[in-house]
Amino acid sequence: MDVNGTVAEGFEPVRVAFARNFEALGDRGAALAVYRDGHKVVDLWAGTKDVDGTEPWQHGTAQVVRSATKGVAAAVLLLLRQRGELDLDAPVAEYWPEFKARGKERVLVRHVLDHRAGLPVIDRPLTPEEALDPLRGPEAVAAQAPVWEPGTDHGYHALTYGWMLDELVRRVTGIGAGEWIAREISGPLGAEFWLGLPQAEEAAGRAGRVGRVEAPEPTGALRARPRRSVTEAYQDPDSLTRRAFAAITPFPDQNEPAYRASALPATNGIATADGLARIYAALIGEVDGVRLFDPATVELARAEESSGPDRVLVVNTRFGLGYMLHGSASPFLGPGSFGHPGRGGSLGFADPETGIALGYVTNGFRKTVTADPRAQALVRAVRSAL
Repeated sequence: MDVNGTVAEGFEPVRVAFARNFEALGDRGAALAVYRDGHKVVDLWAGTKDVDGTEPWQHGTAQVVRSATKGVAAAVLLLLRQRGELDLDAPVAEYWPEFKARGKERVLVRHVLDHRAGLPVIDRPLTPEEALDPLRGPEAVAAQAPVWEPGTDHGYHALTYGWMLDELVRRVTGIGAGEWIAREISGPLGAEFWLGLPQAEEAAGRAGRVGRVEAPEPTGALRARPRRSVTEAYQDPDSLTRRAFAAITPFPDQNEPAYRASALPATNGIATADGLARIYAALIGEVDGVRLFDPATVELARAEESSGPDRVLVVNTRFGLGYMLHGSASPFLGPGSFGHPGRGGSLGFADPETGIALGYVTNGFRKTVTADPRAQALVRAVRSAL
């Protein structure tokens, strides 16, 4: 595999690990960017732009990053709080009165971010057409009763997270999260991240085609299998796990222009590896004169809010405010890291202690929800280079 791009002195192991992802771990097309103290030290890409094509991946090829979107979307609410426009300890209904129906009066804004709102499912899943309407998802969540007492437990809000966050942003600012990100985050930073791919970028062919890829057969070792409880949760149509991921049924074709042009803050951000890493770098420090989070907001983002058995993912998870924290479900660089993986492989995170920010995007989606082996191999390589 021909790997394109550059690594700074000392980061050569990262190039080796990136190449090995294609040789041994089944990557088809991918890119990786790493910043240290606001400066790019790794910029790599290889493979094909489309998971099922032959056109080479170019510098600047973007992909759907699934739930890695959540980390960028979380920054919107934390920046609104930093600017004094949003109170994390206020009831959601203070900003969105219709939300308080059916026992949700005590759902706080922070519960949306830390997955404690008790609203990971909706009783009637949305169709793909309904999901692309920015009004229908929030309406469905507003009409939903919690499945546990808000604030008392946590479980991953796979899709409903985005509808709640988007409506909060709209009620506070008058615009949706996608437009706010473009105006206040991506634009000032020059970061290639879109929540709602502009028509001009679609026409220019910036985004590649994504698709499912199977993991290669292991050699010389036993295949790691999910625990039986996890497997059963994904197979049981009545489980919170299945229902949370089926809040849109059937799931839209992620390669359709209409899907890529929509704004679903839980799942359909489109980014280059550099765009994702650049945003995380600006959360913890200055990048070309732009810094997003002040030091107090960095600490707020990575302070543990939820930990232990996750009622949806059926493994132990740790969350801060909108971000997964370093742990067994999704290991990052170290105990102080915060970020978010995307189901299937993508990853973005920052580690304030080392000044590292990482973005990895791929067009080959695996069955993994959190700790994808390809992303984890890259994290280990970065750690070895420090």
